[in-house]
Amino acid sequence: MSATQQRQVFLLPDLGEGLTEAELVNWLVAVGDEVAVDQAVAEVETAKSVVEVPSPFAGTVAVLHGDAGATIDVGKPLISIDDAGPGNSAAGEAYRTEERAGTQAPAGTEPAESGDSGSGNVLIGYGTPAGAGGSKRTRRPKKASPPTSGRPISTPAGQEAAAGTQAPLVISPLVRRMVKDAGLKPADIAGSGSGGMITRKDVEARAASASKPSAQAQPAAVQTATGRQEESDKRSGLGIASRIPMTGVRKTVAANMSKSRTEIPEATVWVDVDATELLQMRSQLKAAQPEDTPGLLAFIARFVLAGLAKYPQLNTRVVDGGDGTEEIIGFDGVNLGFAAQTDRGLMVPSVRRAEAMSARGLDAEIRRLTAVARDGKATPEELTSGTFTLNNYGVFGVDGSAAIINYPEAAILGVGRIIDKPWVVNGDLAVRKVTELTLTFDHRVCDGGTAGGFLRYVADAMEKPGFVLADL
Repeated sequence: MSATQQRQVFLLPDLGEGLTEAELVNWLVAVGDEVAVDQAVAEVETAKSVVEVPSPFAGTVAVLHGDAGATIDVGKPLISIDDAGPGNSAAGEAYRTEERAGTQAPAGTEPAESGDSGSGNVLIGYGTPAGAGGSKRTRRPKKASPPTSGRPISTPAGQEAAAGTQAPLVISPLVRRMVKDAGLKPADIAGSGSGGMITRKDVEARAASASKPSAQAQPAAVQTATGRQEESDKRSGLGIASRIPMTGVRKTVAANMSKSRTEIPEATVWVDVDATELLQMRSQLKAAQPEDTPGLLAFIARFVLAGLAKYPQLNTRVVDGGDGTEEIIGFDGVNLGFAAQTDRGLMVPSVRRAEAMSARGLDAEIRRLTAVARDGKATPEELTSGTFTLNNYGVFGVDGSAAIINYPEAAILGVGRIIDKPWVVNGDLAVRKVTELTLTFDHRVCDGGTAGGFLRYVADAMEKPGFVLADL
């Protein structure tokens, strides 16, 4: 670093979820690389999604503070960059002025001019103001050859690149776990993804083509997967087959579920519902418009929203009112969350202002949010802004569940599978399409009468959908 250069240290910002840490998934740059303002330098996994972190400085990468797979606390150094020349300190200060993360400016930087147009980049809750989106962020392509001498590169844990070879490209923690569990080495797997990236399909194909290990090789495979070949559990006396760190999504889900059980005095009510007419109505719509018919979940969501309009106590939240008091706050609208199972765990994206949407609008938004959640692209706002949750656990082939409320909401409605059951219709026994609705609610915000009234309203709407839809 020359006398005219200044080393800028970029601290990991709060990515808008109120988190205290994030897992470093992958470095997009190496020591010695030249980077520009707004260029993505790393990918980190927050509690819900994987996001790119752009650099607020331009210059030469000096230090990468951590290896891929490491957990970095918010406010701790992420990357150090040597200024490329005069003017970059001001550019970096302008970028950080736009941030909402509250990172501190390095000593010696000057504030940017008030007319600075800003970076244009938006990253999970911070970025440029409206109208500054004209600036385009560029991403430096990954190098196909190893860094030159004197430029060390940080590689993910367990991936050691031999001298003169490129480090295996594995970004996803899930893929790294699959490689470990299969007893493979990243260097043995040919990546089919962009730039030679190793994907899940690559790992599955390599594992399937590998020859069956011999009896002599089994202990080594066990040791590779667990790191503790002969360790046993003292309580059960059984050998420990695996150790999986509680990180990322699983850590967040565990914390929220524990908090929900600890803080919310919940109660559960349920009812069986004859959904025959609802299925018949949807079948008729599908026959007339096969490509534009909402799914059953969208119709049920529409009934739930109508029910919340009649029983708004369930669309509330208990908050700290200060001075040791608590308040129940209600909302001018409904952000309807729904449970979506993904490879990274259970996600609950929410349809914002769902009360203003038709069944078709709800169906389109549910499909979009499900796709982005499964791709790990859902934003924290989409994953944390719900006010009431709808959980269709019937897709897993189960009839009912005493669900845990999605903290800090006040209620969650579960829908079981729809199956043929004997049912009395007008005094005669018939075979009908029956499902079970289960409502778990916070007993602080309402009593059983309100919860039962809401549940009965949704059940009646499903049994006689025409009557309710006529008023929506």
